[in-house]
Amino acid sequence: MSEQPEQPLKLNCPTCSKTVYWSEDYPYRPFCSERCKLIDLGEWASESHKIPGDPIDINDDLDS
Repeated sequence: MSEQPEQPLKLNCPTCSKTVYWSEDYPYRPFCSERCKLIDLGEWASESHKIPGDPIDINDDLDS
């Protein structure tokens, strides 16, 4: 019985939706390129992307 090599995970770039394979051929995975990776980082930095939830007051930790 001959086993076929496992295919790498196939996904879409979160920024541009281009097909990306989870392999060494795509060093910026899950992004297709460094450009898409930096666009995503910029969206997090400008708070265009946010994780839903209640805001945290960091001063609460200082009072304890």
